[in-house]
Amino acid sequence: MTEITREQLHAYLDDCLPDSDTARIEQTLRSNETLRHLLRQVMQERDRGEHSVGAIWRRERLSCPTREQLGSYLLEAHDPPLQDYLTFHLQTIGCPFCKANLEDLKSLQEEPAAKIQQRRKRIFQSSAGLLSGKAARRR
Repeated sequence: MTEITREQLHAYLDDCLPDSDTARIEQTLRSNETLRHLLRQVMQERDRGEHSVGAIWRRERLSCPTREQLGSYLLEAHDPPLQDYLTFHLQTIGCPFCKANLEDLKSLQEEPAAKIQQRRKRIFQSSAGLLSGKAARRR
């Protein structure tokens, strides 16, 4: 069995591991006091607001693309190097945050036109009163 690292414990706490790794860590935690102690240390560091480069990188998800970049990825509108990086980030790294964001964008793409029009109409109606009220106050 391979040793469980601090980095893996951080990913475990962030729910960023594949199910098989999560299960392995949980099984090991049940029987390994040393690992439970290390997990407590990692949790305390987080509670204190750890400020290492790695902690900031994880917390701010600095390697994650923006939602706009993910939308362009779906349309295959990026230059090959960026398109390749996004494929790597989503498929090889398996970032759960970006995968969820991408699935949301895909579902919006597949939404029927009638539903899109209905949502736009609802937004316009809710905004029209605010816009007309501001215009009247400016006069």
